Formats: sequence, C-alpha cells, structure tokens
Amino acid sequence: MYRRPSTSGFGKTTETTPARSKPLKRPTQARAKFTVQAIYDAFVRIWNAEGWDGVTTRAVALETGIAVGTLYDYFPDKEALLSGYVRHCIEALLRRLDTDAVAPPAAELPARERLGRLVRITCDSGLEGLPAFDRGMLLLVHRVAEPKHHQRVYDELAIRWHQAFAACTDLPRPARPATIQALLTAAWGGRRYRLLLRPDPADDAGWVAEMESLVLHRVALSEPAHG
Repeated sequence: MYRRPSTSGFGKTTETTPARSKPLKRPTQARAKFTVQAIYDAFVRIWNAEGWDGVTTRAVALETGIAVGTLYDYFPDKEALLSGYVRHCIEALLRRLDTDAVAPPAAELPARERLGRLVRITCDSGLEGLPAFDRGMLLLVHRVAEPKHHQRVYDELAIRWHQAFAACTDLPRPARPATIQALLTAAWGGRRYRLLLRPDPADDAGWVAEMESLVLHRVALSEPAHG
C-alpha cells in the first residue's frame, strides 16, 4: 500500500507523507500460499511473545524455517508484512461472512439466524476460526493503511451486509439501505473502538449479544415468531 507523494498548489509534490510498504506479490500457487500462511503464523507467534519490537524479517524467517531471501520475495520489510497480515485478516472475515451469512439459501436459514451470524462475525474480534488481531495491531494500522484502504474495507463489508439482508426473505418488511448502512457502521465501528479501549474480555459476549438484539429489533425481529 504505497502512498504517492501528496500534491499541493499547482500540482507540486510534497514529501510530508512517507510511502507505505506493501507486499510485493500475492501468492497464487498452493506452495506459495502455504509459505505465506507459515510466515503469517510465525509473525503472530513472535508478536504474541515479543510484540512489534520483536518482529524482524530475520526473526520471522527463522521462526518460519525459510531463507530470509524467500521472505523478501513477498515482504520487503516488517511494515509490508503487517500490511499483508492486516489484509489477510480482512479477507478471512469477508470469506466467513460469505459462507456463513450470505450464501446459505433462505429456505435453510431463517432471517433471525442469518442476521445473528452477520452481526456476530462482524462484531466478535475473538471469533474462533479467524486470524488473531489485537489492539496493538490496530494501533499500528496507520503505518500501512491510507483512508482509501479503510474505505475499501467498509465498502466490502457493506456489500456483504446488503447481500445478507437481501437473502432474508422472511423479514416483516425489507430493510432500507440507509438502515443497513447505519447498523453496519455501529457494528464495525463499535468493534474497532472496543478493541482500542481494551475492555474486559468477559464483556465481549454481552456486547455482541446486545448488538445482535439491536439489529433484530430494528428490523422487527425482536420477538420470536409465533405460529
């Protein structure tokens, strides 16, 4: 995610904003995907043990069991590795939304459960099966992400939220696009802000449940349907 020099005046460039590092290439072959996943796993282990200061390209290569040159084929420095890992986390979240909340046929997944999954996947930063992403990583995102990248993530999430709501054929009435956008903003913004505040992890489940209740109430599904 390199940033171009900013322009001011009559198209003159300024050097006030440094370029962001980014991965050099995306793995496409199975072997390359395996290698990059191993690099991410090593990055997380070092992060958990030593934090950002302990993350170096050499340390990650040694932990992964690959040559430093092989790591450089993908990540020229540790900021590029962080950039790749952040995107890896987002793509895993989007895939989970696709498979669990968007794709199931309406006949197999009632709106109440579909929207519940939508909220839980979006809100729960510790959801099992997704890559680890903690407060410290969030605090470093500014090193590798520009506003356009945050907008891209939000837009990708919005697509899934609109698709999930569209798949809810048993809603009392269709949700307005503005309502869906507002609920997404509350869910995604709340997740990120809670991560920054670092609240008691024991409160996470309660907050996610409240967000789920909020969404269901807004679309008139606050009470179970009675036959």
